[in-house]
Amino acid sequence: MKFAILAIFFLQACINAELIISKAERSIDLGSQLVKVSTVLNVFNKGSSVNEISVAVEEDQNQYLAFIEASTKKDEDTKLELSSSKSSNGFLYTFKLESSLAKDASVFLVVEMVFSHTLEPFPAKITQSEKQQVVFKGNTYIFSPYLVKEQKTTVKLPSSTIESYSRLKPSSSNDKVISYGPYKEAKPFKKHEMRIHYENNSPFVVVNEMTRWVEVSHWGNIAVEETYHMTHEGAKLKNHFSRYDYQRQPTFAAVKSFKTVLPASARDVYYRDEIGNISTSNLLNQDDSVEVELRPRFPLFGGWQTRYYLGYNLPAYQYLFNKGSNFALKMRIVDHVFDDFVVDDLVLKVVLPEGSTNIKFVAPFEVEEGALENHKTYLDTTGRPVVVIKKKNLVENHIQDFELRYNFSKTQLLHEPLLCVIAYYILFVSVIIFVRLDFSITKDAAKESRMKVASLIDDLLGACERRSTLYATFDDSLDKFKQSRDGGAFATVTKKLRTDYANLTQNITDLCAAIVKEDAESGEKLNELKKKETERKAVLDQLVTLAEKVVGGKMGRPQYLESEQSAMGKRGKLSEDIDLLLAAL
Repeated sequence: MKFAILAIFFLQACINAELIISKAERSIDLGSQLVKVSTVLNVFNKGSSVNEISVAVEEDQNQYLAFIEASTKKDEDTKLELSSSKSSNGFLYTFKLESSLAKDASVFLVVEMVFSHTLEPFPAKITQSEKQQVVFKGNTYIFSPYLVKEQKTTVKLPSSTIESYSRLKPSSSNDKVISYGPYKEAKPFKKHEMRIHYENNSPFVVVNEMTRWVEVSHWGNIAVEETYHMTHEGAKLKNHFSRYDYQRQPTFAAVKSFKTVLPASARDVYYRDEIGNISTSNLLNQDDSVEVELRPRFPLFGGWQTRYYLGYNLPAYQYLFNKGSNFALKMRIVDHVFDDFVVDDLVLKVVLPEGSTNIKFVAPFEVEEGALENHKTYLDTTGRPVVVIKKKNLVENHIQDFELRYNFSKTQLLHEPLLCVIAYYILFVSVIIFVRLDFSITKDAAKESRMKVASLIDDLLGACERRSTLYATFDDSLDKFKQSRDGGAFATVTKKLRTDYANLTQNITDLCAAIVKEDAESGEKLNELKKKETERKAVLDQLVTLAEKVVGGKMGRPQYLESEQSAMGKRGKLSEDIDLLLAAL
């Protein structure tokens, strides 16, 4: 333990000896519930070549540090690699330079930090029409592990109403800006309390718990649902709430609505709570985003809270990429909840398709990865893997993309359709078997007789339909005979047709006898059917005889046409009667 402490002091001594900050400019933005600190450091190396620069944060402030990043002024788009460690004076955040800083050389370092939960409402309770005031406590000097030759701090406020602020010469106040410095030759880790008491009516809404559920489907859709538990952590409401005063007098610290920004391709957006759908919302489609203005069921005063969930769908092709069976999902860890938001606890759950393997989560910043869970839903057998990611203290700067890589065989897409096919096949087969089973204890002779008669009548109708078709064939043969006058061919065709007719008639007679045996009441209709069919057959034979006479020259054409028309009319009337009898059966 003693060796570790000595090593820390030795390391600190080395850092102070090698690097100095020749000039530092710090800007502190207190315009919202967040404290945003931007510092530009001109770091000069008077010792041997180094490739790392450290930034210090006070121990009591480190717990509120939500975000930190750094870049060189020459290339602000490229963020430097970060590592952290604890020292005797606080926490050190070390940034690795892209290239070593040589002796007697300097580099401009831009450091961005965001703190949450550092502003304290004072007074702690206000009435619903009072303005909110808060207190900020910080360090007048830039807390640095290096000697700072010259430094200046500018504090930006949301209002010109300043109750009080700590003074350290030189310092001044002008409207919404307080300036400290310049200060010369500040030793490493130098402190002086900065205390500012000012008016801040910005929403102090904090997302205490947020669960982001992302369900990936390879059928082309990504479903997102976010569950929120929010609390207004500003000055608490004194006394009771008055709806009358709320409508009559202006309120400054209450949150009436806020704007959530979703991806541009978001569709089917819904906004609900435990009661049901919340209709007080507006949706605006922009070119690069979808803005949703959410209005809770009641205004949020200090100490009040609300719970709701927001859901939408996204097209998979914009976020899911693959090469063969290797897939990568690229999405934001968190969306823009509202301006200057704070999320205390985020749980991100990504549900992958069933059968996904070799899952790897790549985060843009440090997160806690939980154990892999299993989610079962429709048509699943083994269940879908769920990747669980946890992160505390998130702000707008954490709106960055994660990458989730996994393997998935495309043949797995047939899994659910095949399950549907098999399920329907089993269902239909079961129904077919069920309706054919007889569960009665005793046989119902009357029911069996009715079923048998129904089956016989179906066969009878089919046979009668085939016999009617033969009449059409007879008509075609007669027309060809009258045109070709080939008696031999006509005799051959009619012989075959008469044979088919005789067979069908015998079949129909047998069916009629079977029906009469089971249902005697049908006998009268069947006898009438037989009588009508005999008459229709006689008319057909008459038409054949007339055709043979007119072809053989034994009858004139006018007489034939008149006789044919009369016979056809009679046959048509008989056919209608036969159809009516069959319909009655």
